[in-house]
Amino acid sequence: MRTRRFYKITKTLLTYGLDDLIPARWLPWTIRLGRHALFWMPNKHKDKPAGVRLRLALEQLGPVWVKFGQMLSTRRDLLPPDIAIELARLQDKVPPFDGVAAQKIIEKSLNLKSIDDCFIGFDTTPLASASIAQVHTAQLKQADEIVDVVIKVIRPDIRETIHADLELMETLASVAAKHLPDGRRLKPKEVVKEYRKTLLDELDLLREAGNAIQLKRNFENSDMLYIPVVYSDYSRHNVMVMERIDGIPVSDVDTLRARGVDMKKLAERGVEVFFTQVFRDSFFHADMHPGNIFVAKDDPLHPRYIGIDFGIVGTLNRDDKRYLAENFLAFFNRDYRKVAELHVDSGWVPRHTNIEEFESAIRTVCEPIFEKPLAEISFGHVLINLFNTARRFEMEVQPQLVLLQKTLLYIEGLGRQLYPELDLWKTAKPFLERWMNEQLGWRAVVRSVKENAPYWAEKMPEIPNMIYESLRQYQTQPKQNDRRWEAQFRAQRQASTSTFWTLLSASGLICTTLLWTDSELSAPTIGSGIITVLLAVIAWRSRPKASNGEFN
Repeated sequence: MRTRRFYKITKTLLTYGLDDLIPARWLPWTIRLGRHALFWMPNKHKDKPAGVRLRLALEQLGPVWVKFGQMLSTRRDLLPPDIAIELARLQDKVPPFDGVAAQKIIEKSLNLKSIDDCFIGFDTTPLASASIAQVHTAQLKQADEIVDVVIKVIRPDIRETIHADLELMETLASVAAKHLPDGRRLKPKEVVKEYRKTLLDELDLLREAGNAIQLKRNFENSDMLYIPVVYSDYSRHNVMVMERIDGIPVSDVDTLRARGVDMKKLAERGVEVFFTQVFRDSFFHADMHPGNIFVAKDDPLHPRYIGIDFGIVGTLNRDDKRYLAENFLAFFNRDYRKVAELHVDSGWVPRHTNIEEFESAIRTVCEPIFEKPLAEISFGHVLINLFNTARRFEMEVQPQLVLLQKTLLYIEGLGRQLYPELDLWKTAKPFLERWMNEQLGWRAVVRSVKENAPYWAEKMPEIPNMIYESLRQYQTQPKQNDRRWEAQFRAQRQASTSTFWTLLSASGLICTTLLWTDSELSAPTIGSGIITVLLAVIAWRSRPKASNGEFN
């Protein structure tokens, strides 16, 4: 099977002339000779541009390669713009598999004798079909109600196909990395590795169910985004049951306008939803293309999004969020020195990077952008330009940043499709500035103290013993005349002093915080904090003195 598949892939790539994308000087003579020997596989599409030929070849190879092309379309730091734009047109439309077979998969996965044991009116004709799974409608029998649901089913035998194609991709990537002069920069093996993880994650519907539940909890009672209910009791690795939603596809702009939807507010809310997911929750839907987004019908003047398909999510840590927000703010304030310093501080480029040269490179690429009005500046392309420039200075783009870039491009394109006058920067800047103010300054300190106060209260009884053990070391310290021991004792003394004041300050801070944040704390809890402070002072005053008085 693998040999046949390899033959088919080779034939498809050659008949679409994709070998022309690799300059002849980059290929060893053996490969050039082998290509001429395959005279029965000529390029049959010489009249088409390279990007079109690549897109058509991937569509012919099937869903795994189509999704790979879709992922590559977001890596504009690796591909020429014309090819990236063409790959973005790839359509993931796959004929459905047999509905009766889907029914049997559901029955087997949920351990049902018949589909009718749990569901009413299961429709064997799928509502939608994609490369990895398809969706069927039904009604779920609950204890006191019947609810409309959709059942997502992984395609049978898709795992074998995916693993076979991934192995071939990895082989091709290894060859490209070894033989192409630009193979190190393009990192084909790393790209395929990243794609493997993303694709295999999508095969696990329990993971997708967990993502949906998390997103729903993050936006509970939100008037901007609704996430359907997932019925986890009826979900498995290859089957997921979810509430059926009733919305208008966000790409159906004519219908939205006909229903009187406030398109400006809809576009701005899309931006706010995205930045809320990224900066508030550190957990964002990373596959927000138009096919996965709907608009609720209930309130056209205050439109609300409905999201589906949660197989791909992204996360950012605290440092990534902070540096990303600071980069955006510095960039739009034209503070290129700050942008360069932030890239170094965040570790996105090496420490040895020349700041002046990096600043100059960023200014050269980005200054022309500001010749346009802010409303015409592409937020996504700002990010792409930053990454492209930084890559020249050995920047290693992290997977979570690639997901963020892809999602931002989706959101920006969608927002401007809904409302062409959308000024994404005007919408996003107040959010970023507010978030930065919350993360820095005394408010952030107060919030951190409040969050950690219960943990500190739990550890408070241990503090007297810690102080006692620290001070007891003086009594067990041997008296040595040797200068080495004196230096060691002096260092220990200084460390102990620092520890004492740290513990004393912490104890006082805990007592103050507990009294401030929780008026219902019991007297013993508060009393233990006060006793801890008193014991620390007593222990310090009765501390042992060095015999020669040098360290008093």
